[in-house]
Amino acid sequence: MKENIITGLDLGTTKVCALIAEKEENRINILGFGIAPNEGLNRGLVANIAKTAEAISEAMKIATNRAGISIKDVTVGVAGEHIKSIRHRNYITISNPDKEITQEDLDRLQEDVKTIRKPAEFQILHIIPEEYIVDYQGGIDNPIGMCGSKLEAVNHIIMASDSALRNIKKSVERAGYNVNNLILQPIASGLSVLEDNEKDLGTALIDIGGGTTDVAIFYRNCVKYTKVFGVAGNHVTNDIREALGIVRQDAENMKKEFGYADQNAIIKDEDIFIKGIGARGNIRIPISLLTQIISVRMRELFMLVDNELKNSQFKNKLKAGIVLTGGGSLLKGCVELAEEVFGIPARIGVPLDLGGGLSNEIESPEFATVAGLIKRLPGTEYEDTIIKKGKKEMQNKTPRKNVFRKLKEFFDEL
Repeated sequence: MKENIITGLDLGTTKVCALIAEKEENRINILGFGIAPNEGLNRGLVANIAKTAEAISEAMKIATNRAGISIKDVTVGVAGEHIKSIRHRNYITISNPDKEITQEDLDRLQEDVKTIRKPAEFQILHIIPEEYIVDYQGGIDNPIGMCGSKLEAVNHIIMASDSALRNIKKSVERAGYNVNNLILQPIASGLSVLEDNEKDLGTALIDIGGGTTDVAIFYRNCVKYTKVFGVAGNHVTNDIREALGIVRQDAENMKKEFGYADQNAIIKDEDIFIKGIGARGNIRIPISLLTQIISVRMRELFMLVDNELKNSQFKNKLKAGIVLTGGGSLLKGCVELAEEVFGIPARIGVPLDLGGGLSNEIESPEFATVAGLIKRLPGTEYEDTIIKKGKKEMQNKTPRKNVFRKLKEFFDEL
C-alpha cells in the first residue's frame, strides 16, 4: 500500500465514519468514505466491542470499495468523559559546549514530560507545547538555534483512560485493522474546520455529536484547553421521545426535519402530525412546542460549555468567536442560540481545503472529525501543526545562529 494513503476512523455514538485519502503533490485527494450505524458506543465509550467492530467493518467496507484499495492501518478519533487535561511546566539543562538548542533537546524535554505522576489507570494521549522559555525569556514558539543554559516548556497534556483506549483498539483489531494513531476528536475537528486566523486570534470549537460534545480552545495557533461533555444530540432526541410519547427513530426524524434550537429562529409555526401507536390515534403539535422541548436541552448544554469557558479564563481571548460543528450543529437555530448564550459571534464549521476526489460529498459538519484525522497526512502542511507545535517546521528552519554567520560571511566577501 502507498505510504501517502491515510484512513481516518471516527467512532461516534450513533455512527462510524471511515474516510480514505491520498496526498497528491500539495493537496489531499478524497478516495472513498463510508458510514455505518453504530450501537456499540455510549457517550464516546465502547460499551459493546462486537457491535462496534461490526460497525467499523461495514463503514470500512463501503469506503474501501469506493476507493478501490485495501487498507491495513487507521487513525482513530478519541472522545468520552474520561478525557482529562492539565497544564504542566518542565525544564531541562543545555549541556552542549556552545549552549545551542537543538531538536534533540526538544525531544529530551518531551520525554521528561512523560515521567510526570498521573493516575495509574490513565495514559498520556497528547503533549502539546504552548510556549518555550529559554533562560527565563518566555513566549518563544521555536527555540531551535537559540543559546541558553535552561530550556523550559509550558505543556497542555491530554490524558485518556487506559481501558477506554484498549477497548477502542480491540474493536478496531477485531474488525481486521491496526490502530496507527489515536487523536483527540476536538483537535481533529479543529484542524478540519478552523481557519488559520481563527486558531491564532482565539476560537472555541464546539463539536456536538450524538453522545458527547467536545470542546477545544485554540489561541495563538495552539490548543489551550480541551473538555468533553456527556450531553449531546441523543439527549435532545430522548427528551422529544419522552415528552411526546413516540419511538426514538420518529423523535430523531422529527428533530432533524422540523426542530429548532431557538424559538426566534422559527420561520413558520406549522403543525406536525404524529402517527398514533396502539390505541392512541394520530395527534398533531405545533413546531413551537417541539422547539420548546429542544431549546431547553440545547440551552442547558451551551450554558455548561459557557461556564467551562469562563473557568478556563480563556473566554475573553476568543476574538474569533465560536465555531459549532458535528452533526448536532445542523439543528436549525443553533447559531442564534449560541450567540445568545455565549454573547459572542458564532458560525457553523464545515471541513475546509479537502482538495479533489469525493471532497464535495463530505463538506458537512458531520464529517468534521474524520476530515481532520486524514488532514494529518505525512508531508502535508497539516502534519502535527497543532499536536506537536510545528515540529517539522522547526526542523526545516535555519537556526538563527547560522543566519547571522551567513550574513557575516556575505559582508566579509564584499
